[in-house]
Amino acid sequence: MRKFTLCGLLLSAALALELGAQAQAQEYPAKPVRIIVPFAAGSTTDALARLIGEKLSARWGQPALVENRPGAGGNIGAEAVFRSPPDGSMLLFMPGPFVQKSLYPKLNYNPEELVPLSAAARVYSVLVVNPKVPAQTLPELIAYAKANPDKLNYASQGIASAAHLTGEMFKGMAGVKIVHVPYKGNVPALTDLVSGQVEMMFINFGSALPYIRSGKLRALAISSEKRNPLLPDLPTVSETVPGFVSTNWFGMFAPPGTPPAIANKISAATHEALRTPEIASWLSSTNAYVAVGGTPAEAAQFIRQDNDRWIKVIKATGITAE
Repeated sequence: MRKFTLCGLLLSAALALELGAQAQAQEYPAKPVRIIVPFAAGSTTDALARLIGEKLSARWGQPALVENRPGAGGNIGAEAVFRSPPDGSMLLFMPGPFVQKSLYPKLNYNPEELVPLSAAARVYSVLVVNPKVPAQTLPELIAYAKANPDKLNYASQGIASAAHLTGEMFKGMAGVKIVHVPYKGNVPALTDLVSGQVEMMFINFGSALPYIRSGKLRALAISSEKRNPLLPDLPTVSETVPGFVSTNWFGMFAPPGTPPAIANKISAATHEALRTPEIASWLSSTNAYVAVGGTPAEAAQFIRQDNDRWIKVIKATGITAE
């Protein structure tokens, strides 16, 4: 009898929790939502987060306000969300790859415990060179680099940035020796690339496109699985280096312990926001980004697969952000 009573109590408690979570999700959001962007205002991450926030505000009837908390490579903002209540009132909008645990030996939070809500959008990199580089194609560049080890150099936005990780993966898979030159951000790196102070760079497609079209930079290949319709004659890196793919993305995350019902509601609203004409147009025409969206489970799978690729590069090269 005691066993049956105990089982009944446990079932009742579980049912009460489930009903409570469903009621909480139906009422969500009952107060303003803060979307934490762990980088400065004016960045692409910030701009996209604000566009999504506007659509969420209209849908929910509650403000979804972007708050910038830059510093420590995104860790200050990410930690704030990690330690916030798991009620969906504070969310994180973070660019990928999100491999902080592999880059920073000491963290005050566990990024892997954050709840992925949406891999909102992705963009690929273009390998561009200054016109003075004596290579018209990617095979010619690889041949030149092999004949002249450490003569070429490539720029990045900084140690452990997406461009740095992509450059190191390219070096390993292509079997070349090229010197890394880190900068403090995309603008100074691009400025020196155009002026010829550095010779090559993996840069976001949208950022590179005006320079490619003006002839200030020469595009050799794109890091996607397939060619891009904006530049259909530009080959993929994988056509020369089989298996090479590099993806940059933006993801929405919630604190650990966020109820699935709330996570699903935020994810579905984000997915719909990404399909609105305003955001879809901004993604495709302004920055050559591709909307992704999807469910929390799909986001978790996408981010896990992408992170696995970069963790291998980090371990093979010994890159650290400290």
